[in-house]
Amino acid sequence: MADISRSYGQMLSLNEIAEYHKDVVSSLNYYFNEMSEYSTDRFFGYTPAEREEELKTRIDETGFRSILIILASLDASFRVDYESRCQKKFKDSLSRAFRDIHKKKAERASLDEDIFEIWKIHRVECKRHIGELRAAFKFRNWLAHGRYWKPKLGRNFDFEYVYDLATAVNEDFFGDRPVNP
Repeated sequence: MADISRSYGQMLSLNEIAEYHKDVVSSLNYYFNEMSEYSTDRFFGYTPAEREEELKTRIDETGFRSILIILASLDASFRVDYESRCQKKFKDSLSRAFRDIHKKKAERASLDEDIFEIWKIHRVECKRHIGELRAAFKFRNWLAHGRYWKPKLGRNFDFEYVYDLATAVNEDFFGDRPVNP
């Protein structure tokens, strides 16, 4: 069985990810500002509209990168929870179902097909979040695999939405335990 404590201390909290994201967006806004010391050389020949468009592109890309980190962190949190429930042999139905999967698949349990599905069956109140998480992870897969296809996501994903979803999942799935300590 995996050592579930191996990554603790290296995982960023949702607040740390949000603060980093905010700092990068602020830095980009400063860098692209006409009054910035970098403005003259870097943006020589740019029209204000071109500068604004490039700034928007950079901020969007920063959002994608921050989303990728949040979703990777959520993935890890679900897997740590899965392993923890299996190791500690809790007696609730969710933990028992995880142990049944663990007997068959061990650490190779699928986040979507196994872990999310068991959550959906054993915690009906989390069903709505499971649907949102599945869509968000499709978006993550699109990002992580180079964006080479046209995704069918049903919604636009931005940093605020994914951050709010992760916060809600933290509260609803893991209770008092933080998603990423």
